[in-house]
Amino acid sequence: MEASNGITNHNEVEGTGENVLMKHAAFFDRNHDGFVYPWETFNGMRAIGCGLFISTAAAIVVNMSLSQKTRPGKFPSLLFPIEVKNIAKAKHGSDTGVYDTQGRFVESKFEDIFKTHARENSSALTSKELSEMLKANRESKNIGGWFGAFVEWKILFSLCKDKDGLMQKDKVRGVYDGSIFEKLEMDRQSSSKKHKQG
Repeated sequence: MEASNGITNHNEVEGTGENVLMKHAAFFDRNHDGFVYPWETFNGMRAIGCGLFISTAAAIVVNMSLSQKTRPGKFPSLLFPIEVKNIAKAKHGSDTGVYDTQGRFVESKFEDIFKTHARENSSALTSKELSEMLKANRESKNIGGWFGAFVEWKILFSLCKDKDGLMQKDKVRGVYDGSIFEKLEMDRQSSSKKHKQG
């Protein structure tokens, strides 16, 4: 699989039936055992550049809200693990529809984001355009979905926007297949090494 600037070339993934949402979630499975525990969510958030408060809040909210959805029929665990292979069962409403019900990437829905909302630059989103997209995707009486989508995208926008305040299309694609998390972690590690050497 080719990669450009650390972002996966998604065309090679599409059509394989691969659960891309699972790849997105697997970044946070820091020990690769198939489960994401709250401390792994925390460490994953820190790895991509989030502060202590956001990382702690994510570890609590994400794991508490998704754990039982990904472990259907199992007795609830006080450790709140998220089972990566079942992550598509935790897909929330008020989203873009880029993931289908199986967690697969839907190219046409991805392209619709930019056709509909990217007015200033056809291959990027401004903060205002992102907010408009979130508002347009809201489903009535789905407050949990609204909140989840808002928080996810606002955090990712703050981490991924370029110097002009734009979130480029390849980075939005990287959010969906999880490759942006790997790139953010590598960039952070590289920056940290340079800082120590300097």
